[in-house]
Amino acid sequence: MSDASGHVEKREFSAEVGRLLDLVVHSLYSDREIFLRELVANAADATDKRRFEALTNAALALPDNAAIRIDPDKDAKRLVITDDGIGMSHDELVENLGTIARSGTRQFGEKLNDAKPEDRPSLIGQFGVGFYAAFMVADHVNVTSRKAGSDEAWTWSSSGKGDFTLSPATRSTPGTEIELSFKDDAVEFLDPWRLRSIIRKWADHISWPITLKEKNEDGTSEDKPANEGTAIWRKSKSDITAEQYTEFYRHVARAFDEPYVTLHWNAEGTTEFTSLLFIPGARPFDFMEQSRESRVHLHVRRMFITDEAELLPNWMRFVQGVVDTEDLPLNVSREMLQATPTLQRIRKAVTKRVLSEIQKRAKDATPEFNTFWDNFGPVVKEGLWEDAEYRQEIAKFARFRSTHDDDLTTLDAYIERMKDGQDAIYYLTGDNLDALRNSAQLEGFRARGVEVLLLADPVDAFWPERLHSYNDKALRSVVQSHGDLEKFVTTEEESESPVDLEKLLPALRDALGEAVKDVRGTVRLTGSAVVMTFEGGPDLAMQRLMRRSGQGMPETPPVLEINPRHALIRSLAARVEHSEDVSDYAHILLDLARVQEGEAVPDPTGFARRLAGLLAQGSAA
Repeated sequence: MSDASGHVEKREFSAEVGRLLDLVVHSLYSDREIFLRELVANAADATDKRRFEALTNAALALPDNAAIRIDPDKDAKRLVITDDGIGMSHDELVENLGTIARSGTRQFGEKLNDAKPEDRPSLIGQFGVGFYAAFMVADHVNVTSRKAGSDEAWTWSSSGKGDFTLSPATRSTPGTEIELSFKDDAVEFLDPWRLRSIIRKWADHISWPITLKEKNEDGTSEDKPANEGTAIWRKSKSDITAEQYTEFYRHVARAFDEPYVTLHWNAEGTTEFTSLLFIPGARPFDFMEQSRESRVHLHVRRMFITDEAELLPNWMRFVQGVVDTEDLPLNVSREMLQATPTLQRIRKAVTKRVLSEIQKRAKDATPEFNTFWDNFGPVVKEGLWEDAEYRQEIAKFARFRSTHDDDLTTLDAYIERMKDGQDAIYYLTGDNLDALRNSAQLEGFRARGVEVLLLADPVDAFWPERLHSYNDKALRSVVQSHGDLEKFVTTEEESESPVDLEKLLPALRDALGEAVKDVRGTVRLTGSAVVMTFEGGPDLAMQRLMRRSGQGMPETPPVLEINPRHALIRSLAARVEHSEDVSDYAHILLDLARVQEGEAVPDPTGFARRLAGLLAQGSAA
């Protein structure tokens, strides 16, 4: 807090803000008009929040003439944006304007550096530059704010050079005023016609009145309406153009792309509501870092209530838009929302409508649907894990990569290609699709023409266990399918006969001890000497995922499987026949199997020592 004397406080921006400001000012220079969209959207959000809070606290009620006011002064190179919203306290000014509680800034910069100029607006919307976009046009910004319910006001001030100041201020009413001192090369944005065109483009459907101060012919100034402010979802579909739908989508999603799907309908019956929903055409840059809750806006009688009603399940959180009903009271609280049967019925109806549209698009199997799946498939597959009601329906249209070819496949298509006698859908999980394609785990399956699904998304480590089976075909991991391959005839010619492992296997087991659950021969390998498999516990992909999430779990000892046709194994079998020690070889084989699976060697020094020793023996021989 400020000191008792009321002196000006000077603070440094957080490191994340400093990097972001540098990106905004230097990388997004040609897209500066979005500063107004971001500031107006923030003002609308603050006004929405105050109205919602006032439903349960009359002292926070908005004035009758609540609006967002824009006042340009080209002679003074200044623009003032004022709202009647919830306002910010001293600490909220510091938190909201001095720090960024999110990750991804560095990745955003890298993406910008690689992007073509015409693609940069999309990145801006995907990242959510927000307030800091002001510094694209201004060399100094003052924010004076008074929190609703408080008499205190504060001014946040900065030139975007690495620090900001906070000082006590006065403001007669709650709300926020942002004053921008414009750069010489940005004064075009102070022309009323230019401001009006930007508002029409980006903020025409904001429900709050936006006024623009303009001079009349007689020299007087007047606040004139600048946006239509119409609830577009309440209009008839025949009265809305594709361009208007796109503009509204870009407003509500804070995006720049074209929507892949637009759903606009009125539900009638026991519960009546209107919905205007969009499935994005592009994945937001930081989408996987965002919260898992759906953020579809709930309106009651055209009044925004909340975006935390979770109108869609988590696995549909990519859907953007508005649901508006008259069947809920205006003063509904967040707690009431979670329990009201009306909202439960709306959720179910909206979810089924979106699911039906996805199913219809999936049947068409267009390149656009494949793009949708590449964008949001990893999220949709979360439903396979957590949504028992829709699990089988999701499985029906879900897409996967496999060893069959480079195209996406469905489970139904996989089943049609299954080998005679095959009773399971085989899959392999991992962190990287290229690594999966080259995995030693697939050698025996390829040799027998048995297709394997390649699952490289984090959620893929979980959902197969929960889905368990599809169309009476069990889902089975290749690393836990010991004995399955024996019933399939290999399609590759085997040049070497298998070596007898009767003496080698006990020797390897003795050398490795508790580091492995077992050592055994396998037919799953054709070119590699060894491979790791798991029985009765999580495989390596699951273990890595749990470690990355910070959840400790005991490591499951693997089963080490060896290829009895490989030259190295034949050589080791011969050494054991001659009573030679193979302990160092045993540990190297286990470490090689770990390396093949992308795992770190637990004892690098021991690995290097053993390998150097064996290489020295070979060199001496």
